[in-house]
Amino acid sequence: MIVVHDLVRTALDEGRPVVAMESTIYSTLGLPVPHNAEALRRCKAAVEAGGAVPAVTAVVDGTWRVGLSQDEEQRVLEGTRKVAERDLAVAAAQRWDVGVTTVSASVALAHHAGIEVFATGGIGGVHRGAELSGDVSADLDALASHPVVTVCAGAKSFLDLARTLEHLETAGVPVLGWRHPDFPAFYVRSSGLPVPHVVETAQEVARVLRSRSRESTGVLLTVPIPEADELDPARHDAALTTALQAAQDAGITGAAVTPFVLDRVGRETEGGSVPANLALAENNASVAAQVAVALRSV
Repeated sequence: MIVVHDLVRTALDEGRPVVAMESTIYSTLGLPVPHNAEALRRCKAAVEAGGAVPAVTAVVDGTWRVGLSQDEEQRVLEGTRKVAERDLAVAAAQRWDVGVTTVSASVALAHHAGIEVFATGGIGGVHRGAELSGDVSADLDALASHPVVTVCAGAKSFLDLARTLEHLETAGVPVLGWRHPDFPAFYVRSSGLPVPHVVETAQEVARVLRSRSRESTGVLLTVPIPEADELDPARHDAALTTALQAAQDAGITGAAVTPFVLDRVGRETEGGSVPANLALAENNASVAAQVAVALRSV
């Protein structure tokens, strides 16, 4: 069911560094046209500039794909059907034409292909009000179940970030801060919550993955958005409050919350969230390439 692109397979066979990349962020569910295509171009270029091979994950014609052709990438850019890890089997069985992979599915496919580093924008987590709704992203279970370093700008800021960190601790996932003591909140550098551990080099991250006590557990590396690209925290908080209220008023729940809130934040910030999203995704891809290179020597 899994097809690894020839360039990716050759790199893996030769022991060269590879970085897996989710496809949801590059679809219409992640960024508006034409910014989604720009994000894909910039992130792939960042991985290559760092000395690694990019491998976008997706479902195409009912097959799990790790690494895509140009035609397949174009189909992903137009994708509107999201695939989490739980959906991979269904997507294959029902032969979905295009499914864009979330963090959980991408981490799973990276592991199946033998890739140890994965770059994304921000992970999902424990939703606000989860004590009543039980809404906890499958991303967290995937991080605990696959031995992959996930490089992200923290979790989406509309989540319950304190509970998200507690959930990761319970699951035994090491949470690292890339040269920064605070857990980032996607568009802003600090959520006000500390990370358990700070790392300064890619070699440290690689050694953490190699030294974990559970073979199945991954590592979460949180990378704050570059200072020059951070949204003004006060403006961000105001936009987020408005977006969350709008989601509640509209009865938006479950998987629909993320695209709804991100779109509303974009409108409330007059498009300011889009360049921030592009910058953090590109930065994460660059750091992920460093980690992938470091893993080849530890």
